Amino acid sequence: MEKYVCNVCGYMYDPAKGDPEHGIAPGTKFEDLPADWVCPLCSVDKTHFEKQ
Repeated sequence: MEKYVCNVCGYMYDPAKGDPEHGIAPGTKFEDLPADWVCPLCSVDKTHFEKQ
């Protein structure tokens, strides 16, 4: 699975790890994140992420 990096703060979303602190289970693809999911570090939306 591909990782995505926030262009604002550099946070890397790794689908293998998910975002359990915010209810996102490990194995959740970036494309499958809820529409209202935001970067856990800087709170920008998914449009500010780039595929690595």
